[in-house]
Amino acid sequence: MNIARLLYPVRVLGPGNRMGIWFAGCTHGCRGCSNPELWQMQKKYETTAEHILEIVRSVAASSPIDGFTITGGDPFLQKDALRILLPKLAEISEDILVYTGFDYEEINTGENRDILDFITVLIDGKYIEERNNNCFLRGSDNQRIHILQKNLEKFYLNYLSSGRNQIQNFRTSDGFISVGIHNPDYSRELHERLLKKGIIRV
Repeated sequence: MNIARLLYPVRVLGPGNRMGIWFAGCTHGCRGCSNPELWQMQKKYETTAEHILEIVRSVAASSPIDGFTITGGDPFLQKDALRILLPKLAEISEDILVYTGFDYEEINTGENRDILDFITVLIDGKYIEERNNNCFLRGSDNQRIHILQKNLEKFYLNYLSSGRNQIQNFRTSDGFISVGIHNPDYSRELHERLLKKGIIRV
């Protein structure tokens, strides 16, 4: 499987302290995508389910994992990886939120039932830059939030009614990763701030 990064605690892509898992590989090519570096699967991202689960369990042993947010890239381009990971992740938290650029109608088929059965919330649809109007948890307003597990429906409806988009920055070995739903001017604003601080030059 091709997985680019795991981050914890992610608090801006779902409720609570979540483990974020970013898949590599995407064929949608959405203009203005926040993670274009994850469009291509790369050898450096190749890993095994055992390794990913070892990391997750190590975190869970010392810190509460309230849920998982799986994004990318597009996780539904690696269905076999989802089939292996999701049941094991559900043993730690049943709250699994997945982003995909495919429409729900495209993936709501019998062959995907074993995957969908483990997904609490699915956020679907391609990102459309001109429709980015700061919808909570969604990059653009064409994307839809599907609550698939009815036992968590009330919990999520309450969360969705009171939430707002925020940005969370993680320090990595080679810089920073900015996580969350960014507004369409985020890249320009970030560039201007870095210029003012003298971190980059024109």
